[in-house]
Formats: sequence, structure tokens, C-alpha cells
Amino acid sequence: MAETFAFNIVESLVQKLATVAYQETSLAWGVQSDFQRLNDILTTVKDVLLDAEEIQAHNNQLRNWLQNLKDACYDAEDVLDEFKIEALRKQVLRQRSIGKKVSHFFSSSNPLAFRFRMAQKIKKVTLRFGEIAALKANFHLAERHYDTRHVVMGLDRETHSFVQAADIIGRDEDKEKIIRALMQDPTDGENICVLPIVGIGGLGKTALAKLVLNDEIIDGEFQLKMWVCVSDDFHLKRIIIKIIKAAKKINGDWSNMDLDQLQKVLRHSLDGKKYLLILDDLWNEDNIKWNELKQLLVGGGRGSKIVVTTRSSRVAEIMGTIPTHNLEGLPEKDALSLFLQFAFKKREMNQYSNLVKIGEEIVKSCNGIPLVLKTLGSLLLGKTSEYDWKLVRDSEMWKVMQKENNVFPVLKLSYDQLPPYLKLCFAHLSVFPKDYEFNYMELIHFWMAHDLLQSSNENDDPIDIGCRYLNDLSSRSFFQDFDKSLSKQYFFKMHDLLHDLAVSMAKHECSRINSFKQIITSGIRHLYLENSDFFKKNSCDFFDIYKLCHLRTFRFENMKADAKSESFIKKCLSKFQKLRVLTLQGSSLEVVPKRISGLKHLRYLDLSSNSNIKKLPNFICKLLCLQTLLLIHAGIEELPSNMRYMISLKMLSISTKQKDLSKNGLEYLKSLRYLLFASCENLEYLFDGIQNLTSLHTLIIVDCKNLIALPQGIKALTALKILVISNCEKLHLNMTLASKARGKEDDSQDHHIGSGLRLQTLIIGWLPRLEALPNWLLGESANTLQILVIEECKNLTTLAEWQNLTSLERFSIEECPKLSSLPESMPCLRELSIMHCPSLNERCRPQTGEDWAKIAHVSNIRIDGSAGGYAVPQRNDYYALSHFKRKMGTRNRRELGQDCAA
Repeated sequence: MAETFAFNIVESLVQKLATVAYQETSLAWGVQSDFQRLNDILTTVKDVLLDAEEIQAHNNQLRNWLQNLKDACYDAEDVLDEFKIEALRKQVLRQRSIGKKVSHFFSSSNPLAFRFRMAQKIKKVTLRFGEIAALKANFHLAERHYDTRHVVMGLDRETHSFVQAADIIGRDEDKEKIIRALMQDPTDGENICVLPIVGIGGLGKTALAKLVLNDEIIDGEFQLKMWVCVSDDFHLKRIIIKIIKAAKKINGDWSNMDLDQLQKVLRHSLDGKKYLLILDDLWNEDNIKWNELKQLLVGGGRGSKIVVTTRSSRVAEIMGTIPTHNLEGLPEKDALSLFLQFAFKKREMNQYSNLVKIGEEIVKSCNGIPLVLKTLGSLLLGKTSEYDWKLVRDSEMWKVMQKENNVFPVLKLSYDQLPPYLKLCFAHLSVFPKDYEFNYMELIHFWMAHDLLQSSNENDDPIDIGCRYLNDLSSRSFFQDFDKSLSKQYFFKMHDLLHDLAVSMAKHECSRINSFKQIITSGIRHLYLENSDFFKKNSCDFFDIYKLCHLRTFRFENMKADAKSESFIKKCLSKFQKLRVLTLQGSSLEVVPKRISGLKHLRYLDLSSNSNIKKLPNFICKLLCLQTLLLIHAGIEELPSNMRYMISLKMLSISTKQKDLSKNGLEYLKSLRYLLFASCENLEYLFDGIQNLTSLHTLIIVDCKNLIALPQGIKALTALKILVISNCEKLHLNMTLASKARGKEDDSQDHHIGSGLRLQTLIIGWLPRLEALPNWLLGESANTLQILVIEECKNLTTLAEWQNLTSLERFSIEECPKLSSLPESMPCLRELSIMHCPSLNERCRPQTGEDWAKIAHVSNIRIDGSAGGYAVPQRNDYYALSHFKRKMGTRNRRELGQDCAA
């Protein structure tokens, strides 16, 4: 059943009314009593919404009431937004040194007319909510409040420890790794070693834990083996009783004992015995609760271990003392074997080679998830018609799972555990196509555009909130295929099955259209047109644009520039006046549609990969609410001159053919957090005054091959945390040399700016003119820099100015053949990679290299270059480390590198 998200939307509106900005607005425009009345009604309604959303599936009238409430909330947000837009317009007009030019650029507004118009709109909104609130009594709803500490789960689950090893396919290697980890003695002083097994629902974490528990090696190593299924019930007393039952192997009644009596029984049961305890299906993320239980488990013998299975890496982070075992999908060969085992009776598959071939295609879409493979195999058992098999192969996978009431509820279980605000963020991902590669910063700004980033503290940075949301979702295995390579930004994907889950949950909010035959319901707020080819044969009036006038997201990518498509987009933009997000990526348009200028609520505009658009018109600068503007890989020859007025802009990605950007007003964008220049082939200089970008957090400059110099003001960007400079072959990082290369001395007032950089991440690469990292670039970053990546700097010879990097954790150097030494002090370094740097390779040889003492403390070292290489295993792997040291005495480096790499 799809979600209504009414609670989230009402709560967001209540929070907005409570902010200082809107309280000041209500006073300024004389509508404070209306705002207060609106807040009172919404607060009363919100109290019953959790109950309403839980029972609405079986009550059409209640479902319609919730939809009306949602629609009213969205309309109220639009009204409140008009106050914000007017405030931004006044802010621009008040800017110094603008004068009449700005007054002509922005249309005038009569304050009295605005006050009257908005007062009428607010009264209308309040009256509408009053009528809706009056109807809630008809449904006899109970007041409920969301408890952030516990979410009621919709699927009870109990597990046991028995398993037939022959039934588990493809997990031998995982089992061996876990057993090796359990056999090692603790080295860090921990009384109890905890090994988490983390993975998405259905991967077989429980089955793997069973394999481990029932292995003969484990039998000989541990005196006592216990299995406890925790699930959502992390109630200390009940868990203690379960452990006592598992330890004593009897089903006694301890429920009448108090907590003190139970802890004595538990400690007696474990006293001096080396035990292995499996805590299966754990969801608790409360460190205090875990510590309460942990204190009662320390009485076992030395070497006792606990294995935890969970979907949440946050649980693993809280509980784990041994490196987490991240469970992946089965290899394709094992996945096919498992699928066929459930799809055919013994010796039957040889008779149906045609079905096996179709089965291979089905398996490829299952990503090796055993629960999915078993479910689909079982579904096809006994069906010998190719039609039935192709139906599964070609169907939307979630529909099959939902019908069979098996895998889909298991995947939904992770979703049900999310707090309401994360459910809405997750559901919004359904407007993206399957297998979409998300950029973490773009996604955060997409959420921001829809006001989905909530915090009890209105001063919290939305970007930081978005990062927390992403970390929370990824820790619960909602994302996969993270590209965390040091030289790249974070990219990731979402499993197809989880995408299907998002589509299912958001089907009343989001719609993806790939056929003119599809029906779009009137309540849709987010629309993605997947395929523009149907315009060739069918009228662009195949759906009613007028009933989509409240649309907030419109994604129409790879649009062909023909008369029919352009007429369609023009009509859409004239009606979609409430848009917050507009994506026209990869179109064949030659001119930016003029209708965009009227989208006053717009926060996010993506015109990337529009190679035919040569000029970005000035009317874009009238979009005062615009927070994100993406112009990467576009054919833009000239940016607008009035960008100084885009005072809400937080993320700007640019590809342009300009030589410099000094006349575009970029130095006035004080809200800018993220600035990217990519493939600016003619760009020689950025712009002076860059130090005025006091909020800038991330600056990325890539593929600007004619860039000669960076502005002096870059040294004063004290908020800058991430700096990436790559593939700029003419760039001098030495400011003096750079000024001479430009053919003029730097006579700007920026010249005498001292360096106050406090970077956390620095990535530089493909800079052939770089001979030494300049001192200004380090600035105060010696104490803050955590990640340093240097790639393909062929003439870099020294890091002499960079000797004491006290916070550096990850360091990667690649293809720097002239670099001959490392910084002297890197006490916090955890990961070091040196690739194709022969001098450093030799100096960092274990035990004998001149620089080995500088890095001997590093837990993860990888050195592999043109002169041979070697991998230094992690220090906590005792057996591998001993094996490595033995090899050092008997093998040459090339052989060793090959052996360790294998």
C-alpha cells in the first residue's frame, strides 16, 4: 500500500511557521493572528495523523480526507513561499551600488497591494484547513506521537540456529573469513569481541551466521554456543531471558524474576566459559542500551565472541570491535545454481534447457540476493511454459514479490524502520530512473529544493543535515555501489528492488511515464518523462497538463528539439508554475525556454549536457529562490552578466567557453557552498573577489586546460573544506609565477591576502607545471587536512613545506616519478597508497626503506609501482602479517607483489 506522507508534510509546515523568519514575516505584513490560527489547526490535526495513516488503507473516506489535507498543505506552502520571494526581492533591491539598474531588472511591487492580496490568501488557506480539521471527528482517530527511539515494525520475525549446510550455496568463503576472525585472540584490550555481519535484507546474513555457529571448528573452539533472535525487541530483560534459555538449553520460566535476579542467573550461566553468542537481526541503534547488555556479558572466558547480524552499519559501528563483514550478493554462478534448485525438481532441468536460458536472464536482475532467487525460483516451480518464465523476466520485479507476500515485505521491513522524514526522502528517489548514479551533493540539493531537510534547530546547515540523512540511509543498506575512491566525489546507486519499493510507496506522489498509454493520477506532484520518442507518433496532449498544474518536480531528459517537443515543453512550463525542480538534461534545445523566467518557486535547475545552448539568458538571474544551477558539459559560450542577483544560489556547476569570469558577478554569491568548473576549455582566470564567497565549502576545478592562475583571494576562503584541482596543464600554483604567466603583475587588492585555508580534503592531479606544493595551499590545513590525493604530477619533486600533517588519515600518491620523500609526521595516517612512484616505492620498503619509519604505524598500506610492488596487510590480521614477514625474507619484491595481490 502506498504511503500518504500526510504526517511529514503537516509537520514540515508546522516547523516552517515556527521559524524566526516566518514569525518576523507575519509581524511585518500584519498576518500574525492568521499564522497562529493556522498553526493551532495544523498542530491539532497532526496529533492524529500517525493513526490515520496506519488505518487509511481500509477506509476510502479517510484516504480522501488525507489527500485533501495534503493538497491544502502544499497550497499553503506555496502561499508562504510568496512571502519569502518578496523578502528576497527586497534584499536584492537593498544591495549597495546597484541603484536604478536593479530596479529596472526586477519588476516593482506595491506593498499595499501585496499586503492585501496575501492577507486574503492566508485567510482562505486558514478557512480551508478549518473545514478539513472539522471532519477528523468523523474517523474517531487516536492521538499518537512519533517516538524517535522506537518504530513499530509491521513484520514479526523469529529465527533459529539450525541449518542444513548443503542448502547454503556460495557462502563458503564468507564463512571461512568469519571463522578466521573469531579464532583470533583480542589484541585491543576489549573484554568482549563483537563481529557485525551487515547487508541488505534477503542477502542471507542469518543463514551465514547459522553456518558459522554449526561449524566443527567452532564446536572445538567454544565451550558454549548460543543463538538469540533480537529483531526489533531490544528490551534488556527479555533479551537476558533469551540468552539464559540459550545458555542453559532449557525452556524455563524466568519471567517472574526482576532484573537483578536475572543478571545473576546470566552471569552464572556464562561464568568462565568461552562462549559464542549470535545476536540475530539486530536493529537497536541506542548505544546506552547496548552498553547495559554488554556489561552483563563480560563474565565469560577469554576469547568469547559475539556475532551480530544487522542491516544497519550504524549498529555495526556502535557494537563492533572486530572489522565488519559486509555481505555481498552471490556470484552469478552460485546465484543461478540456487535459483535452479528452487525452480526445478531433481533431474528436471535437463529437460528444459530453454527455460534455463530464460532463468539465466532472470538471475542477472536479482543481484545475487538469495531471498529473491528462492522466491522467484519457487514461483516458477512446476511451470514449464516459456510464457510464464518470460512474464517473470519482463515484469516489474516488485509486483511479483508483493503478490507472493514474501520478499517485498522483507525489503519493506527496512523501510518501515525509517523515521517519517527519511521515508519521504527515500520515496522521492522514485522520480529518478532505475540504475541512476546519484551524486551525493546533487541529491542533497534535490531534497533541499523540496524542503525535506528537517531539524529542530533552524540554524543547522541544510547540507550537514542532508549528509546525515544520506549516511543514515546508506548505513541501513538503502544504497549500494558507493564509489569512495579518493580522487572522485561520492557516487552511488540504489538496488532495483529498493527502487521498486520507493515507486510503490510514492505512487500517489511520483509518476514515471514511458508510454502515452499510462494514466497519471491527479494528485501527482513529481513527474519524470522517461522517453520522448512517443512524441513522434502521438500528440503531446496525451495527458491533461491542466490537472498537473501543482507539479513540483518535472524531469524531461534527452528531449529532441522538434516542433512538437518544443510546443509541449512551452505548454508545460506555462502551467507548472509551482515547480521546485526542473531537469532538462541532455536535450537538443538551442535556446533556454523563456517560460522558465516565470517559475518563481524554482529551487533546482539542471541544464547539463545541453550542447546546443550557446547563451544562458539574463532572465535566469530573476529566479531569486534558485539554490542549484547545473550547467556541466553544456555548450554555453557566455554566462549572464547579472548573476550577482542570484542570492539564494548554493550549488553552481559550470562549463563555459569564456576566457575569464570577471564580469558575471560570481564574487557576490555569498550563499554559495559548492562551486564546480569543468571542461572550461578557454578559461584562463576565474575572477577576483573570490574571498567574498564566505560560505564556500567545496571548490572543484577540472579539465580547464588553459587555466593559468588562481585568484589570490582563494587563500582567504576560511570555510573551504574540499579543494579539487585536476587536469589543468597550464596552471601554476605558485602565485608569483602565475601572475607573470598571465603577463601582468597582480595589482589587485587581493594580492596581500594571507592564507587561512583549513582544508579537510585536497585532491590535485594532472598538473605538469607543479614542482612543489606551495605553502599558501597548506595554510592552516596542517592541523585539519584528513585526505590528500596527488595524481599524475610528473614534475613534482618535493613536499618540503608539508612536513607535519597532524590530522591526515588517508594519503594517495600516483604517477609522481620525481617525488622522493614523504612528510615527516603523519601520526593519524590509516591508509597509504603509492602507485608508480619508483623513488618512493624504494624508500617505503618495509623494514629497510628510508621512509619506512614514517609509515610503519599505518594499518593499511598499498605500494605498487613500475619497479615492482607489494601490499602490506592490515596490522590486525595477525596470520596474514606473519605470513607477509616470512615472505619478505624469502621472495623478491616482484613475486611478493604478485602473491599478495592475488
